[in-house]
Amino acid sequence: MAKLEIRTIPDPVLLQKCEKVSEFNSELGQLLDDMYETMLAADGVGIAAPQVGLLKQIAIVDIGEGKIELINPVIIVKRGSQINLEGCLSIPNQYGEVKRSFFIKVKYRDRHGKTLILEADDFLAQAIQHEIDHLHGILFTTKVVDKIYTEEELERLDEQ
Repeated sequence: MAKLEIRTIPDPVLLQKCEKVSEFNSELGQLLDDMYETMLAADGVGIAAPQVGLLKQIAIVDIGEGKIELINPVIIVKRGSQINLEGCLSIPNQYGEVKRSFFIKVKYRDRHGKTLILEADDFLAQAIQHEIDHLHGILFTTKVVDKIYTEEELERLDEQ
């Protein structure tokens, strides 16, 4: 497995819409493995293909409950709302509170092309929505409710 380069702002690939995956083969499997290794090495909970320079509808999420590989994901149900702090591997040292659905149902394909449906709530729903946004060229910073904080500002707020 190979660690991939994570693209950061202002890289234009992060603002582009991704194409659907149509070939489910060993190259896709290798890419998924490499993306997962890259995400873990960067201490992330999610990664999307544009973050490694590929305009394909591929995302991986692992919030500590196991890896979820989402290919061509579509949110088919949204309910409730939550506002939580988010950050992004492609936007270093910037954090902000983002409003997202509390519950989602997602239709997607796995690495073998099988169609699956996943229900998620709370933090898992938040992480999946964040990664799906990447596939549509949307960054969390465009959805911040109040303001964007640096890590130093967050630490100062925690101390108060």
